[in-house]
Amino acid sequence: MKILSWNVNGIKAIEKKGFEKFVEKEKPDILLLQEIKGVEKDLPKIKGYKAFINSSERKKGYAGTAVYFRLNKLRIKSAKNGIGNRRFEKEGRVITLELKDFYVIDVYVPNSGRGLPRLDFRKDWDKALLSYLKNLSKKKPLVIGGDFNVAHQEIDLARPKQNYNKTAGYTQDEIDGFKKFLDSGFIDTFREKNPKARQYSYWSYMFNARKKNIGWRIDYFLASKEIGKKIKKAFILDKVEGSDHCPVGIEIK
Repeated sequence: MKILSWNVNGIKAIEKKGFEKFVEKEKPDILLLQEIKGVEKDLPKIKGYKAFINSSERKKGYAGTAVYFRLNKLRIKSAKNGIGNRRFEKEGRVITLELKDFYVIDVYVPNSGRGLPRLDFRKDWDKALLSYLKNLSKKKPLVIGGDFNVAHQEIDLARPKQNYNKTAGYTQDEIDGFKKFLDSGFIDTFREKNPKARQYSYWSYMFNARKKNIGWRIDYFLASKEIGKKIKKAFILDKVEGSDHCPVGIEIK
């Protein structure tokens, strides 16, 4: 099974940049999207796939998640939006798919913002999301993919010293929040399979950052240890353009 995740920074924008050709080429069994900035009618119809969407209610053209899955390959037992906490439900940040043997969760973690105005909200979100995942994992193992908006270690961004405790995505509070997911038993699949790799999944549109590879690894697949043992590959498709993020993925035996 091949699962991909991609912050597309607008589904309408990415559709014009070869999104359908990308899906046809990669043929993911499940594709998790974040920051779709749209509603159901905006989702491209892709032959052989069914889509679920969780749109932002807070404001138009903001946040949101969507999931595509292959009709002939998978049977989805259920699809659910949100994490059961009203405070965090209006921005369309989570979709949970239940498969026969495990859950797949699409996650778009809030950005703390320039100047960190949403850092406290983000910290509360991390706690609420972790509580949701821990309860869910009592039923079946989990695969959690998406934009976590944090570089966990120095190796995960090009300029750690310049950004530490100054820039959203690399404050100690955010790092500690992410570490709690790992301490709870979920593994960072890419780092597990590629312990020394310096690859990034996000580059600012400013200062020609992508061309210079001044990037961040903030898009992840986390997994329960039971699933982690079955993961054959964890990878970053950093040659794929169209967004300020690139897709990341895993292959499960």
